[in-house]
Amino acid sequence: MAFPEGFGWGASTAAYQVEGGWDADGKGPSVWDTFTHQGGERVFKNQTGDVACGSYTLWEEDLKCIKQLGLTHYRFSLSWSRLLPDGTTGFINQKGIDYYNKIIDDLLTNGVTPIVTLYHYDLPQALEDKRGWLSEAIIESFDKYAWFCFSTFGDRVKHWITINEPNVFALLAYDFGIYPPGVPHFGTGGYQAAHNLIKAHARSWHSYDSLFRKEQKGVVSLAIFATWVEPADPNSVSDREAAKRAIAFCLDFFAKPIFTDGDYPEVVKSQIAFMSKKQGYPSSRLPEFTEEEKRMIKGTADFFAVHYYTTRLVKYQENKKGELGFFQDVEIQVFPDPSWIKSLDWIYVVPWGIRKVLKYIKLSSLIKSIAKYIVYGLFWIILSGSKGIAAGLVSSMLILRILLDLECLTHLPRSMPRSSKTMD
Repeated sequence: MAFPEGFGWGASTAAYQVEGGWDADGKGPSVWDTFTHQGGERVFKNQTGDVACGSYTLWEEDLKCIKQLGLTHYRFSLSWSRLLPDGTTGFINQKGIDYYNKIIDDLLTNGVTPIVTLYHYDLPQALEDKRGWLSEAIIESFDKYAWFCFSTFGDRVKHWITINEPNVFALLAYDFGIYPPGVPHFGTGGYQAAHNLIKAHARSWHSYDSLFRKEQKGVVSLAIFATWVEPADPNSVSDREAAKRAIAFCLDFFAKPIFTDGDYPEVVKSQIAFMSKKQGYPSSRLPEFTEEEKRMIKGTADFFAVHYYTTRLVKYQENKKGELGFFQDVEIQVFPDPSWIKSLDWIYVVPWGIRKVLKYIKLSSLIKSIAKYIVYGLFWIILSGSKGIAAGLVSSMLILRILLDLECLTHLPRSMPRSSKTMD
């Protein structure tokens, strides 16, 4: 199949996963530094990111790889604590600025577009010591950090992601306690963190919009994790409704407030309120946005960025005992189809899932608000898979072409046959 003119090929990294240099040249500790140094088998074989890929000292080698691959775009995240060791602008680490300046300048010199993520889970430990994303104070801290990055790098960076996969981060870090800080708050922490993440994103978007957009002419959004789900039994009404709830709790939870109307999906609000009442809470465990906050949040994205990795089957599972927890609130059980090929760890090869994710986004009107500042049709998609199953992703890639015309759901390259698996 032929890819359309302007189609971009990119790679993506995250600061903690690749940089190393965890305490080099004035960098402050992040929550991942603290978490991995505490041991206790919370990380595979007690490994740390102290060295990782060594990108902090081996950037030129990474650049060679980028050029050899012929990439047009490179997405990387900034280490908040490398730039602002205690998370505030009280002390600015010039060595950190120099490092990222070199990356940005080298990319542009070689014709590669930098796409910069402000936050990929590595909160400065100093801010986590003040309750991190559970505290409303983090909203202002993040806004000031974003302002600093826009003013420092925005003359050259034109594509910004504020927060990477906030829906995953909120749950794993503050509800399940699997990610740092490693303290579970089942049924409460994830929702509070998500509430603050949404407001922090919106505040930083407004900062860019009012202070930097006119001169820098860039775009800002956030990247949402989206697993597609299918009812385990398509003939079961309860399974079909469970699948709808699963999508609402995963994708719509962040997308609807930001792209549509400033508030959570009704099914999310009603489901959590019902469970909270059943559990004896005086009010819903899901925080509420004020009317002023809804107006502030609504429409705070210039493009839609979605990460698709895989698909799951969903079965209704009633929360009879009124247990606390995310899956208990949604009342679902999730699992893969045994016929799907496993790529690595939790990722199963289900290429048609991305088609269904994107069709859902379009038909649910989540992208109608994106019309202010961007070139028509700009959409961000990440396809994931190992080299061994790359061919299986080709059927997913056809969706990228039709996004050049968002009103068309059936136009395909002539060389790509239509099939029920990819197009339904």
